[in-house]
Amino acid sequence: MDAHTIDTADSPPSPPEEETPWLTAREQRMWRAHLEVAKLLEYQLSRELQPHNLAINDYEILVVLSEAPDHRMRMTDLATATLQSKSRLSHQITRMENAGLVLRQECPGDRRGLYAHLTEQGWETMQQVAPDHVRSVRAHFIDRFTPEQLDAMYAALAPVAEHLRGLRGRS
Repeated sequence: MDAHTIDTADSPPSPPEEETPWLTAREQRMWRAHLEVAKLLEYQLSRELQPHNLAINDYEILVVLSEAPDHRMRMTDLATATLQSKSRLSHQITRMENAGLVLRQECPGDRRGLYAHLTEQGWETMQQVAPDHVRSVRAHFIDRFTPEQLDAMYAALAPVAEHLRGLRGRS
């Protein structure tokens, strides 16, 4: 044996290569279509909110608060509902406070807890913007499907959402 040859007779065997479950062409096509639709739809809906001086995240917060009891929600719960970190939500709420859309309020009995509360101006903004936003969602997404396709998409996506919510709850 020369100096450049390695004796592998006494070496432990290499672990078997892990099998990567690569996507099939069909799965890849569906995955990429999903990503493209999600990005393009968010882009288009964001563009259509710009004349109202709202970002898509602003609108989502307005929706969540408008549907909450007394139009308010604990900041931690709002972060969870909007899939934002507490830090990111805090910055978002600061911008929305400066625009007069929301207020932060202390939580009675919890000195560290805060509520985000929809202001009258926030409620009025929500009422003005919602019809346009719903028309956009309908035109760019809902109306592109038959009722049967909508049912099938819901049946396919609901378990994925439930799975991912469960993972988020564990983190």
